[in-house]
Amino acid sequence: MDKLIAEFDRALRAVAGVANAARPSPAEEKPETELDPSERAHAAALMRVNHVGEICAQALYQGQALTARNARVKAALEQAAREEEDHLAWSIERIRELGGRPSLLNPFWYAGSFAIGALAGALGDRWNLAFLSETERQVEEHLTGHLDALPSGDERTRAVVAAMRNDEAKHGGAARSLGAADLPAPIKSAMRLASKFMTTVAYRV
Repeated sequence: MDKLIAEFDRALRAVAGVANAARPSPAEEKPETELDPSERAHAAALMRVNHVGEICAQALYQGQALTARNARVKAALEQAAREEEDHLAWSIERIRELGGRPSLLNPFWYAGSFAIGALAGALGDRWNLAFLSETERQVEEHLTGHLDALPSGDERTRAVVAAMRNDEAKHGGAARSLGAADLPAPIKSAMRLASKFMTTVAYRV
């Protein structure tokens, strides 16, 4: 029961934009730069997308850990979720600094991702890890694209995104080291389409 309460509390905090970072934000080391209104709005919208991605990651990891069978796999998922909570805190903080707001659809994103994660875990640990590995690979690519799209002078946002990308690469590598399978191409394509839908909507809503 205590575990369920803790997981429910984590879900509520993720959706509400309340997260506690164990590590300081990488933005703290960078100066705030003057951005014109359009640049500021664009950077805030990109960080809203990233924040939604982190909400989805929390939900995925929770769903996957819930149905994982191997203790090492469960521990790896829970460790990744703890590190991703830093990303939640960093991204919502940066959104607010830029004068933006989180997505209005956060409960929807969370619920859908939790269901997908639970299904992936139910398929077995090898496929659970495969889903984690491919998710992290696609998120890493997505964050690289954001680094290219952000205003070049926005050092604070760029520092946050770069640190997030480094963590995603580490999580994907951990999944592969634990024996992740390679997902079939149609599933990878479906994941890309779902990601494209999420990023397009979250940029605006």
